[in-house]
Amino acid sequence: METAGTVVDALPRPGLRERKKQRTRDALVRAALELIATRGYEGTTVDDIAEAVDVSQRTFFRYFASKEEVALFVPRLAESHVVDALRARPPHEVPLEALRRAVMDSWDGINAAVERLVPLELHMRVHRVIESTPALLAAHLRRAAELEEELARIVAEREGLDVDADPRPRILLAAFGGVIRVTERLWSAGDDLDVDAMRDLMATYLDQLGPALAGNWRTE
Repeated sequence: METAGTVVDALPRPGLRERKKQRTRDALVRAALELIATRGYEGTTVDDIAEAVDVSQRTFFRYFASKEEVALFVPRLAESHVVDALRARPPHEVPLEALRRAVMDSWDGINAAVERLVPLELHMRVHRVIESTPALLAAHLRRAAELEEELARIVAEREGLDVDADPRPRILLAAFGGVIRVTERLWSAGDDLDVDAMRDLMATYLDQLGPALAGNWRTE
C-alpha cells in the first residue's frame, strides 16, 4: 500500500537490455579515448576500438556514426549540462552573469558525469589531442558554433527577445564563446593537465569579459 509522501512516480530503472547497451557504449567510449590519447586520432581506427571492446565493427556503428563522434562524445556530454544549467538560472540575472554562472556552477556536475564514464585525466589528455588534430578541432569548432546558437536562443527567450530581430544574444554568445576558445587554447599549450587549472583560467577570463567590453578601449 502506498502511504502519504511515498514517491510513486520515480523513473524506472532501465531494463537489462538497455543497461547492456549502455555498458557497451561506455566501453567503446573508454576504449576509443584510451587509444586516441596513446596513439593519436589518426593512429586509431574504428577496428582498433571495436577490437579493444571485443565487438564487431558493425556493433560499433550501431552506437556511433564515426570515429569523430566517439572521440567528441565527452565534450558533447559536458555541453548538455551547460544548456540545462542556463535554462535553470534565475530570471532576474542579466545575460552575461547567467551564462557565467551556468558554466562555473555546473563545473563539478560535469566532472562527476565525466568521471562516471572515463577518468578525468584521460578526458583532459584527449582534449589536448582535439586541440592539436585539425579534423577533430574543426568538428569541435563546428559544434561550438551550434552550441552558441542554442545558448543564444535560450538567452533571447529569457529576455523576451526575438533572436532573429535583436542581434544582442548572438553577439554576446560570440564574445562568450571566444573566451572559452582562448581558455582552451592557452590551457592546451601549457604544462598543467589538472582540470582545476582550466577552471581557474576560465573563471579569470570570464571575469574580465564584462569590463573589457564595457570599458574605454582608448589608451590616451
